[in-house]
Amino acid sequence: MRRPAAARTLALSIALALAGPVLAQEAAAPASAVETAGARTESQRLNQWFAAKYAEELRFSPITLTFLGRKELYDQLDDVSDAAQDRQLAWKQATVAELESSFDYDQLDDEARLSYDLWKLQYENARNAARFRNHVYVFNQMQGPQSTLPTLLINFHKVDDESDYQAYLSRLRAIKPRFEDMVARAKRNADAGYRMPKFAYQGVLRESAKLVGGAPFADGPDSALWADLQAKADALATKGVIDEARATALKAEAREVLLSSVQPAYAGLMAWAEGDIGKAPENPSGVGSTQPGGADYYRHQLRMHTSTDLGADEIHAIGLREVERIHREMTALKDKVGFEGDLQAFFAFIASDPRFKFPDNDAGRQAYIDQAQGAINNIKQVLPRYFGLLPKADIVVKRVESFREQPGAAQHYYPGAPDGSRPGVYYAHLSDMNAMPKPELEVIAYHEGLPGHHMQISIAQELTGVPEFRTQARSTAYSEGWGLYSEWLAKEMPGTYQDPYSEYGRLSSELWRAVRLVVDTGLHAKGWTEQQAVDYFDANTALPDAAVRSEVQRYITWPGQATAYKIGMIRIQELRKKAEAELGDRFDIRGFHDAVLGGGALPLNLLERRVDQWIASVKQAS
Repeated sequence: MRRPAAARTLALSIALALAGPVLAQEAAAPASAVETAGARTESQRLNQWFAAKYAEELRFSPITLTFLGRKELYDQLDDVSDAAQDRQLAWKQATVAELESSFDYDQLDDEARLSYDLWKLQYENARNAARFRNHVYVFNQMQGPQSTLPTLLINFHKVDDESDYQAYLSRLRAIKPRFEDMVARAKRNADAGYRMPKFAYQGVLRESAKLVGGAPFADGPDSALWADLQAKADALATKGVIDEARATALKAEAREVLLSSVQPAYAGLMAWAEGDIGKAPENPSGVGSTQPGGADYYRHQLRMHTSTDLGADEIHAIGLREVERIHREMTALKDKVGFEGDLQAFFAFIASDPRFKFPDNDAGRQAYIDQAQGAINNIKQVLPRYFGLLPKADIVVKRVESFREQPGAAQHYYPGAPDGSRPGVYYAHLSDMNAMPKPELEVIAYHEGLPGHHMQISIAQELTGVPEFRTQARSTAYSEGWGLYSEWLAKEMPGTYQDPYSEYGRLSSELWRAVRLVVDTGLHAKGWTEQQAVDYFDANTALPDAAVRSEVQRYITWPGQATAYKIGMIRIQELRKKAEAELGDRFDIRGFHDAVLGGGALPLNLLERRVDQWIASVKQAS
């Protein structure tokens, strides 16, 4: 489920070249040399402007700089106050005014026009989202700062010298005032009617207790932050960057910061959550019926996440049709393996038979990681048959850190550094191996790893032919649609889904995303309760109970996001069918995939424009 970065390797075929950054010029109608030179000059000037503006924009987010592997503002955290968000929005608005007054759109090549339109669209999305700030739960069980900040520091804040270590400590000191501001906002929002469900409070309390449990906060094993701080100080001493005495002094300073800043920050958060949880709803419905203005907020969320104008009723209907279709395919597979009984009985068989489970112990967890890495490594060998652009960054499979691990929670991906210094990571929740059935291992590895998120995000981050802001752009329908398309694409690749039960896993994964269309819209637009959503899941899928409950709770606190997967996949499949139909034997799967991936993450309408340009360029080249 996560989000892109990318790299560009050139291939031999003419289709690849046409999918690259000069695609727009080659796809356009014949032009004079003067006109072409004019477009090139204006486009180059625009790209230089984008480079300068994006460098300014990054200064708003020290955390983004760290994720990118950069050390500017390394001792700071993002300012997420309303005033800071207003300043950034005003800055973006001013850049759009400058963009429109300084550049001649008609003189740009097609790739530069995509960049121009995307920059404007990013501002418009931010402007439209600003009116819904209060609707967003500041803390929640999935992606609240109580877990994301420690994750950042432990996994992404590299310590190569003493100044990096001091920057780490400065960020720890900043957690207390940040949490105080965010708790005040969460309290204000809750009192105004934007109160998160009880399960979200419980998740925040659970994660917070883990973060400040153990040494040096209490008796017991070292807490995650304390273990990391000690390890990073010791590593500096081992490398000879500092001596042992200095390492000891740094660890003493770190211990004091944990006790004086981090512990009270979490204590304040937990005190608010414990005091407010009694007012939180159990068996909640979605935002459409529980938040003031929630129906408008949900319509906005659907537009943001699907990058379409599809309404809740349309998306709900698509989901129902897709559930029915996939059930038919699963029934055919059930009959193929000779199972006697209906589809529900088949679901129950796979959910309960021990042959489809990993042992719920450390050996079982390692076996899962090893097999997932093996599935990804197999795909690596055949990628050049399907892609001209290939990722430079490597990918590793890891278990989620204990302080944020949740039984049944969805696996996810964190991008590597654009310069390749840090690999991409496919994270798996392995605390409950009963929620990690064997038939679904392959398909999830393809979605999160190759040819899914790691492929798409790494290629985007590594692109050199588009402005840097496009290499880091985000579009949920594009990214998650690509992930789901990749599960389906893997069927065409050698050595995948060899076991019929792995094909069952693929269908189960697609079914899960189809059910999301029904459940997300049911919760937020049709007034379904959490239990109604769980019941629909149970009646139509074989997901383990822990996974179902975790999924539904995710949708409730993140409205609209879950609809992006299937909507994006369907659109990419439609674009491929269109290209195959129009190009016939000139269709090159590598060229198509490079057209889709070679421009970074684009909203679906801009992606369609880019694919249309590639189709036209192939026709012209012929």
